[in-house]
Amino acid sequence: MVDAIVPVDELEAQHRAECRAWLAGTEDIFRRAKPRTPSPHLVAYFLLRDETDGGVLLVDHRKAGMWLPSGGHVEPGEHPAETVRREVLEELGVPAVFHPRFGERPVFVTVSRTVGPPEEQHVDVSLWFVLSGDRGQELRPDLGEFRGVRWWSPEEVAAPASVEPHLNRVLGKLAALPVR
Repeated sequence: MVDAIVPVDELEAQHRAECRAWLAGTEDIFRRAKPRTPSPHLVAYFLLRDETDGGVLLVDHRKAGMWLPSGGHVEPGEHPAETVRREVLEELGVPAVFHPRFGERPVFVTVSRTVGPPEEQHVDVSLWFVLSGDRGQELRPDLGEFRGVRWWSPEEVAAPASVEPHLNRVLGKLAALPVR
């Protein structure tokens, strides 16, 4: 799955190489104990994307302290696409509709240190998936985990510092892909 991701830039190429080396050197990719054991561990993000304008749904994550795509830790034995199915129901109350162009394959990979107190920080290896959505769909967000949810245009994502740092890059990658 990781080998099939074509990097958009040098940073994604570096993250993909780090991910591949990590996968080759470990027997355990799953988080076993909250918040960080082992570190790194595998995460699945998903961009709920409205094709009419390229907007994406972001959540104001309480623990992370920033706006980011929904997602979560891949459970032991779980395929990352199953994580997406489970998390979209838990976090937004809607079923996963994988984007027809990408299917159940990730389009982006990042390796990032989390925020928070030092005893909780760890490294997430994140696979990014794209789901089809629209601004009019009814959502039932998990307000225990999020302060809020809202749709963002690509232009809005470019401005604030309180947005997931790799988000502009993945949106640029999606925008640069030729239309099929």
